[in-house]
Amino acid sequence: MVDWHAPAQLARDAQAFAHLIHVLFGLYLWEFCVSFQFDLSFISGQRKFRWPLFFYFCGRYSLLAALIGIIIALNAQSELNCQALYTFNQCMGNMAIGMASVNLSIRTMAVWGQKWYIVCTLVAISLGHWSLLLHGILLTAVWVPSGGCAITSTDSKLLSATFIYSMTFDLIVLLLTASKLVRPSGAKSQLVNMMFADGLYYFIIAFLANLIATVFMTLDLNAVMSIIANVPAAIASTIAASRVVRRLANFSAANVETFSSTANGSSAFRSGQQTVTPGFSFTKPYTNVHVQMNTLSEPTTYDAEGRVVKVGDLDPEAQQISDEFKHTHCAS
Repeated sequence: MVDWHAPAQLARDAQAFAHLIHVLFGLYLWEFCVSFQFDLSFISGQRKFRWPLFFYFCGRYSLLAALIGIIIALNAQSELNCQALYTFNQCMGNMAIGMASVNLSIRTMAVWGQKWYIVCTLVAISLGHWSLLLHGILLTAVWVPSGGCAITSTDSKLLSATFIYSMTFDLIVLLLTASKLVRPSGAKSQLVNMMFADGLYYFIIAFLANLIATVFMTLDLNAVMSIIANVPAAIASTIAASRVVRRLANFSAANVETFSSTANGSSAFRSGQQTVTPGFSFTKPYTNVHVQMNTLSEPTTYDAEGRVVKVGDLDPEAQQISDEFKHTHCAS
């Protein structure tokens, strides 16, 4: 039987934790670098910054700050305030976890056309999530002359409750998104398929990562083993949520660029279709699914049922003219 509280075992666990963090830091740094072009397009002004991207940037950069802080704590050669450093790391890591859920919540609100009952429900759940994430200092760290910073105690019960709440929150977001995007009949648009698949993949990745972290915290073998899976869970959630935001933003921007290059100077005869110009969003009362793309990036074009209209579908001679509108609309 392994004595998880023996000094030798604690030393081995701490070494394993240090090696794992270095590997994960390299993984996240690679992910950060390959996707930095997206961030740079907003920083340089090439794309218009919209307020939901604030949560994307906060989650992405707070996790980077947390990992840098952990690396400093693990490799410090001279005495430092370990408690203050780990408190900073914990706050940044919890912020990344919270922002990952917020990013998906914003997307769900957009899918539901920002219905007040959906927005209020998700905001209330998010506030409860943040109350757990920012509850207080959940671990104690001290400086050990021969080994650097060492974690001496953790609040495993509150940490377990936080990760279980996160899994439940992500499940609610997935179910709300799926219930609006899944249609019993008719073909789904490319946007609907992408959003549903991304949401499903995100939930699976985040659920498995949070589940592993919860199991280790519930076992409460020792102070190190209780939190050894927390960083992988935070990284998995942040990477998945960030990729969802980027894919949705790039999808919208590509549609706008394509439409702008083909629609100028032509006449459009439409029946039941709407052209959404940058900065505006239109919703009809009978719209089934309305994705307000301007919450993340440049808007796109939808028909009356909320499906994305492909550029090829905008052929003036391929459109049926309804009895409701007999006149033409000239697009300059």
